[in-house]
Amino acid sequence: MSKIYAIDYHSPIGIIEVMGTEEAVFSILFSEKEAVFHLPGEDIPNVLMDCYRELDEYFQGNRYEFTFPYILEGTEFQKSVWQALTEIPYAKTGSYKDIAVSILKEKAMRAVGSANGKNKISIAIPCHRIIGSNGKLTGYAGGLWRKEWLLQHERDMLAKKEQND
Repeated sequence: MSKIYAIDYHSPIGIIEVMGTEEAVFSILFSEKEAVFHLPGEDIPNVLMDCYRELDEYFQGNRYEFTFPYILEGTEFQKSVWQALTEIPYAKTGSYKDIAVSILKEKAMRAVGSANGKNKISIAIPCHRIIGSNGKLTGYAGGLWRKEWLLQHERDMLAKKEQND
């Protein structure tokens, strides 16, 4: 069994706990901690430090996709949903139905919603980009206020980037 490492990233919307091994990240989840507990240090593997740096770049508006290695732990169906989430462009949104159609399981909208809720790679696998078919925000494990913040952040950063291009 590989050793498990953790590092906390202090984001504008709370502390995010990143966990992984020397090979890959397996979770990026919002924590309700009041302070950073797991600090960057020499004992933290490069893969977690890469994730930490990419999260920082994302929150600064300088990163629109993620490149660090991660491991998806779930059923084949869940993995297909999570992979489909990565196809939703930065600052755009999709619905459970869009994902169900994209994985050729058009009637599996509830199962897609369930898989979406079990995503452990927050932000990098952008489950926050899923909204209801009616355009309203739907559940988010990190809280709807964080989902709303992330969507607005992406819209703002994309607009800023387009102004500078």
